[in-house]
Amino acid sequence: MNLKLTPNTMPLSSLRPTMPGGKAAGQVAGAESEGFAGALKSALGSVSAAQNESARLQKEVQLENPKVSLEETMVAIQKAQIGFQATLHVRNRMVQAYTDIMNMQV
Repeated sequence: MNLKLTPNTMPLSSLRPTMPGGKAAGQVAGAESEGFAGALKSALGSVSAAQNESARLQKEVQLENPKVSLEETMVAIQKAQIGFQATLHVRNRMVQAYTDIMNMQV
């Protein structure tokens, strides 16, 4: 059996189904679909922003800023904690999937 590998000369973006007007399916007007990597980057950015916001609110409460309530701060802390835990679970699942793939017999 002859398994000859040849380089692909077509970019992967050309394999996406296109809609009338020449845009690929899944693209928003003017924005390219970033796929899993873009979604992961966006999620990590929002978790980071939530952690930064909770840290800022904690500092304001410690400085006794009357405009920042303790309840608001506690909710922000919980949101940041839940987001971080979810991110940690996703990371653990990705590492487990990677090790499963690496341990597959070829």
